[in-house]
Amino acid sequence: MRGMKRFGVSVLLVVGLAFPAQAETLTDALIAAYRNSHLLEQNQALLRAADEDVAIAVSALRPIISFSAGYQHNIAQFSGFGVTSDGTPGLLRNVSESNTSSYGLTMEMTLWDGGRSQLGIEVAKESVLATRQGLVNIEQQVLISAVQSYVNVKLASEIVFLRQSNVRVIGQELQAAKDRFEVGEYTRTDVAIAEASLASARAQLAAAEGDLMVARESYKLAVGHYPEAISTLPKAPTLSETLELAQSVALKNHPALRRAQHEVTIAQLNSERAKRNGKPTIRLSGSVTDPEGSYSFGGSPGQSNGLSATGTLSFNKTLYSGGQIAALYRKALAQQEASQAGLLQTSMQVEEGVGNAWASVLVATAQIEATNRQIEAAQVAFDGLREEAKLGARTSLDVLDAEQDLLDARVQRATAEAQRYLSTYSLLQSMGLLTVEHLNLGIPTYDPAAYYRAVKDAPVHTVQGKKLDRILKSISQPD
Repeated sequence: MRGMKRFGVSVLLVVGLAFPAQAETLTDALIAAYRNSHLLEQNQALLRAADEDVAIAVSALRPIISFSAGYQHNIAQFSGFGVTSDGTPGLLRNVSESNTSSYGLTMEMTLWDGGRSQLGIEVAKESVLATRQGLVNIEQQVLISAVQSYVNVKLASEIVFLRQSNVRVIGQELQAAKDRFEVGEYTRTDVAIAEASLASARAQLAAAEGDLMVARESYKLAVGHYPEAISTLPKAPTLSETLELAQSVALKNHPALRRAQHEVTIAQLNSERAKRNGKPTIRLSGSVTDPEGSYSFGGSPGQSNGLSATGTLSFNKTLYSGGQIAALYRKALAQQEASQAGLLQTSMQVEEGVGNAWASVLVATAQIEATNRQIEAAQVAFDGLREEAKLGARTSLDVLDAEQDLLDARVQRATAEAQRYLSTYSLLQSMGLLTVEHLNLGIPTYDPAAYYRAVKDAPVHTVQGKKLDRILKSISQPD
């Protein structure tokens, strides 16, 4: 208990008494969260993987050239009866060895496939756009987590401060009860009531200090380090004038809705691809071979056939697939309908999210106004009861109850203020505006198009590969 109390006091000294220049602001926390987020790094890498899908799709329309080389060593043994070298009949053995090497160059290229490969490129491009919107959504999640952790640390610190004040006040009431017990004005029961209230206040203080430790751990997860000195909350962002206007902005900007729109386009393109599965495919292939260096040992020398080249133009069309092509087309149409329904569902969820966040702001504002009046009344009641208790008109229990009511009102106001502040940023998130750019944090951000521009034409990994490495290094270190 003493250790936790010392922890709470030390944290409050850092949080509440540090110079403003040393305190970490909400902007600092948001910047650190963006720069330290492993979740963002993960999804940035997934976006680069989607960029490579475009390069893979582009490569399907290009020729594939392969080189092959072969070497073969043959040993042959022949046996039979005949006349030996000394003129006598006997068993004759002849061993022949030969070595053969060859080199070849082959090429394959699709000339026409009904447009399926070109549609594949368009699908990959739309997938990149959808993944970019998913990255924006992740950015919003990272920033709202930073805001929530910052507000929670601030709230937990305030509650610890209120609980400590409560312990001090009740301690004073206990001492007063003991003093009046000594002179016969209070009974032992009055003292016991004050002692019980003090024990309860200390227990609540310990719980508040525990909540602060939990909030600090959440802060480290969201921001990347423990909070040392927390500055006062800045002015909350300006909100839309009406709920309808906020929902209209959300339907234009929310990344989840934009991603769903790209997914509908992807499903439409896939339906067209499936429709063209029955179209023929025309391919060109060729090869050049050179079986040079053919020679033998122990027999007649081998003869090289010399350089040879072949070329083939093939036409392929599926006449019957057992119903597979038709099934794939029907499946693609069903997936298209599902994506369209998903788009409508997402738009409804976006509107609902804006409405819920808007309501949370209104509710928290009303709670703040009500608790302000409650605090004023509770303060008057507490001051009056304490004076009456000094005159013997009230008991210590009345005073302690009034002190508890005043404390509860202050805690409720602090909680409502934190909830309103957090709901404001939640409303921005529901509108799709909780981004580094919209918040004007003033830091370099990840460029989602930089890597795409470098790989969209499917470069080979030579000099261009080194260029890609430099681009990857630069966009992975935005700071």
